[in-house]
Amino acid sequence: MNLPPLILASASPRRAELLRQLKLKFQVVSSDAAEILYEQLSPLELCQTNAHRKARAVAKKNPDSLVLGADTLVFLGGEIMGKPISPADAERMLTRLQGRTHQVVTGISLIHLRAHRERIFAVSTDVIFHPLDAGQIRDYLAKVNPLDKAGAYAIQEHGEKIIAEISGSYSNVVGLPLERLRAEIARLQL
Repeated sequence: MNLPPLILASASPRRAELLRQLKLKFQVVSSDAAEILYEQLSPLELCQTNAHRKARAVAKKNPDSLVLGADTLVFLGGEIMGKPISPADAERMLTRLQGRTHQVVTGISLIHLRAHRERIFAVSTDVIFHPLDAGQIRDYLAKVNPLDKAGAYAIQEHGEKIIAEISGSYSNVVGLPLERLRAEIARLQL
């Protein structure tokens, strides 16, 4: 693929690691756009809106680059399970998720301002947790740092201890739906 310079508008090391799997050269420019939490938006709309805000903020300063913005959130029955604010909050979140199915939604925005090209989409993956007791939750939390992770967990870090199965994109749960991203970049025709 012959692309203009690609910028990942995210400081997430997990997203950078995933993007490398597509064998694309890119640079990281963290976005300073504030995330919004409008309750009247659906999970897909909310993630797409935040991804677009992040990408647009970086694209304005880099109009000749293709900018990739992303936003991933965990939803349980429509309730946002963001990043926990404390270890106790992380334990509370995992207790709520245990034994249940929730959704991991990633919104993606691809913007090339100079070429007037833009793709915005979202991918949702169902994640089913094992039934867990308090000891299993504490054991998991002792193995990972939950404070920088939506829903207080990371599928790629001892996820087998808490996750029974997923339905959809594994990479989406990590932070970038690679299958769909590859297809959308190809559709941009830059």
